[in-house]
Amino acid sequence: MLTMVGYCWLCHQNLYFAYHGICHVCHQKLKRLQNVCPRCAQPSESKGISCGRCLRHPPPWQQLIAITDYAPPLSQLIHRYKYQNTPQLATALARLFLLHWLQGYREGRWHKPDSILGIPPHRKKRWQRGFDHIALMAHPLSRWLQCPYQPDLLQRSRATLAQRGLSAAQRKTNLKHAFLLQGDFIDKHVAIFDDVITTGTTLHEASQLLIRAGARSVQAWAICRTL
Repeated sequence: MLTMVGYCWLCHQNLYFAYHGICHVCHQKLKRLQNVCPRCAQPSESKGISCGRCLRHPPPWQQLIAITDYAPPLSQLIHRYKYQNTPQLATALARLFLLHWLQGYREGRWHKPDSILGIPPHRKKRWQRGFDHIALMAHPLSRWLQCPYQPDLLQRSRATLAQRGLSAAQRKTNLKHAFLLQGDFIDKHVAIFDDVITTGTTLHEASQLLIRAGARSVQAWAICRTL
């Protein structure tokens, strides 16, 4: 189904501000992540405190920020964005994350990073899709937050299999030495942006590179977190 400029991507009603992409009513109806660990965003009984999993085996990042679970309607919107040649969805998805991030920032739940990196697709995947789906979302986020987005500093060093359908062990092997990092990150606060975080294997590899490069902290940003 086509959605024209000026209509909500979810309910297809007229938008007061055409560039918003998603209307206020649909935005308010989105089910947010609640009662989750601030470090891994998995369900936790202790709000605002790292869960037992993260205390026993802390991930290399310090905070994971996502809007909601990977479930309709956002899962359908992300699938359409990535696999049905709909790059115009990028701004609407980026704006959803911006609103979520700003609310947490005002409440003092997280800080503004020094720079933003994106999980890069391999050049073959980017060519097949016709666009870099992460970069198209990260660019407006960078502009709105006045925080530098540096797309070339984290790169795929080799093509990898799709993570979907692989076991945890296979995911880890699949991504081993799959990224290259350039630039100066000593004492920097860095955010890594992705569309969906599932097991966190991809994020783990990228975050480890940043920590080894001297980054003071790493935030993981995503539209959705699979629970």
